[in-house]
Order: sequence, then C-alpha cells, then structure tokens
Amino acid sequence: MITRKQATEILDEMIKNSSLHRHCRTVGMVMEAYAEKLGKNPEEWYVTGILHDADYELYPDKHPNVIVEKLREMGEEKIAHAISAHYTKWNVPYETLLDKALLACDELTGFIVAAAQIRPTKLEGLTAKSVKKKFKNPKFAAGVERDEVMKGIELMEVDFTEHINFIIAVLQANSEDLAL
Repeated sequence: MITRKQATEILDEMIKNSSLHRHCRTVGMVMEAYAEKLGKNPEEWYVTGILHDADYELYPDKHPNVIVEKLREMGEEKIAHAISAHYTKWNVPYETLLDKALLACDELTGFIVAAAQIRPTKLEGLTAKSVKKKFKNPKFAAGVERDEVMKGIELMEVDFTEHINFIIAVLQANSEDLAL
C-alpha cells in the first residue's frame, strides 16, 4: 500500500498553493481520525484525504482523473475509486465507507476552516451552532456546495451536528500544525 510518506511527496510535488495544500492535509487528518473511530485503516484513509485534490492545481480541467490514474497505476484502486467519487455530479457509485466518508468530510472540512479563519480566536471556541449558522448563509464560503455536504452526511449516516463537532475536534487537536 502507498505510504503516508509517498502520499505526502506526491502532494508536495503537485500542490504549491498553501491554501489548497492545507485543505488536503486537513481532510487527511479528519479522514484518519474517522478511520480510527470506525475501526478502519487510518493510513489508507489519511492518504485518500490528502490526495483527493492533489491534481486540482496543475490540472483543474482534468481533476480528479490525473491523480486517480496515478493511484491506479500504483495498484491503489480503492483509494482511486474514493477520490473519483468525491463529487456526486461525477456519477461514480459510492461503494465503500471510504467513498462516503471522503464526500462527507471534504467540503465540510473546508467550510469549517473558512469559518475558523474569520474568527479572532480561530478554532478556539468554535461550535457546531456557529458553523451551522454560517452554513445557512449562502454568501459565506459561497464556493462550498451545501448539497454535496448534505449528501455526504446522508450517505455516511452521521448526524450533522455530531459530524461538525468531530471535525472541529480533529482540527483543534492539530491547530498548531495547521496555523489555525
């Protein structure tokens, strides 16, 4: 299986934009924490999270096909499939919990980071109630597709508030590393 080190090297090679790089890392951290909670493979889930947007900066018109093909060439079909399915409008079936979790964690993790960045205390004291209030405002983080977030939550079968709290806790535990 692809290692964390190999995945990080791919990420560092493909993404120079610091915001996108941090987004991939935050999704990886959240995915890893969910794997630990659910008794799944933390390394596999982390790698899936950090590589899900690895080709977006260099190949936005081909995303996610470049990273998916690279992973398939490496024999990482399960990770490649999850990445190929992390947007519902691509019409890729959700076959595993890994597929569903990536969809449930990707956009919402980015949204929570955006919510934290506008606060003077960043992640400290951030609550699900505050995140949900911002979520209802379509002008805040307008690029986040709320329907994608909700479809991921539905597929993963998690409670919206609990899911937000889980992500916040993971980000808070890594806030120093993430500069949040």
